Amino acid sequence: MTVLTAGAPVTLRRGHLSAWVLGAVGVVVLLVTAGLFAVTPLEGTAGFVIVAAALFLAAQGVVSTVVEGRRRAIDRTVTSAVVFAFLLALVPLVSVLTYALRQGAHRFDVEFFTHSLRNIGARDAGGGAYHALIGTLQQVLITTVISVPFGLLVAVYIVEYGRGRLAAAIRFFVDVMTGIPSIVAGLFVLSFWTLGLGQGFSGFAASLALTVLMLPVVVRASEEMLKLVPDSLREASFALGVPRWKTILRIVLPTALPGIVTGVMLAIARVTGETAPVLLTAFGAASINTDPFHGPQSSLPLLVFQQAQDAQQTAVNRAWTAALTLILVVMVLNLVARLLTRRNRLER
Repeated sequence: MTVLTAGAPVTLRRGHLSAWVLGAVGVVVLLVTAGLFAVTPLEGTAGFVIVAAALFLAAQGVVSTVVEGRRRAIDRTVTSAVVFAFLLALVPLVSVLTYALRQGAHRFDVEFFTHSLRNIGARDAGGGAYHALIGTLQQVLITTVISVPFGLLVAVYIVEYGRGRLAAAIRFFVDVMTGIPSIVAGLFVLSFWTLGLGQGFSGFAASLALTVLMLPVVVRASEEMLKLVPDSLREASFALGVPRWKTILRIVLPTALPGIVTGVMLAIARVTGETAPVLLTAFGAASINTDPFHGPQSSLPLLVFQQAQDAQQTAVNRAWTAALTLILVVMVLNLVARLLTRRNRLER
């Protein structure tokens, strides 16, 4: 597009950087970065990537300003910075998953999931995590059964009924509970339930400690999802004469259900990997214990902690396989939650 003036015509359309120009800039940046690392004390792959990314952003900004103009240069630079930040955030995640898969494959067999560690020494190649897998599933299930209904009721009260100082006090204590360290929750249940009431170590005691950690997460996640439900839906229901409790049950909760399920799954994923509360309350056991209310019980995080402390490679291999199993359990739970959420959307 051109604009005719008293003098020569002035164009309003700037140039556009082609892919080969950006590629050439990238090659130059890599050569310059390699030269810097050759003549300076800089070293390491991570440092090379960071320096190269910073130089590329600066060089791209200069070239883009000359060719495309200042507005386009700022947009291109910010976009590239976001992409680099995203890739940088993926590095530890992919590294952990890859390393866990490689190390955990040593004992990822049928015996590992069908046998316990009873009468298995640190040097013995046998044994498995069947007892820990049962303990994890039972403890997380009990924690979920306790936390989700209570957390959802608290969130409904805060959003739909809570007014004044009481609702503010509840929000304050929920926020405080969200920041409680996991070991403090374990010490509380240990002193109150296990020692104070004399109930002894058990999987249920571990579930109580995990409930202290999971409950505030469920409350906060459910509260935020309920706030996102449009007030017009509530007002339309009230205009038809529908009671408040039925409006909440039939309209508000189904509308917020996908977000609530996601929040619950994040809370479950958090408590599934906790070690300190289980160590203090369930104590751990090498034998299979299917009764979560009586006797010590193990869990996958606790098994990883105990086996990783041993200097024997066989025990370390069991720890890595248990860690891989824990990752897969959390992944399966999240996939199930996504499928349930999608099914609920299709039915509606």
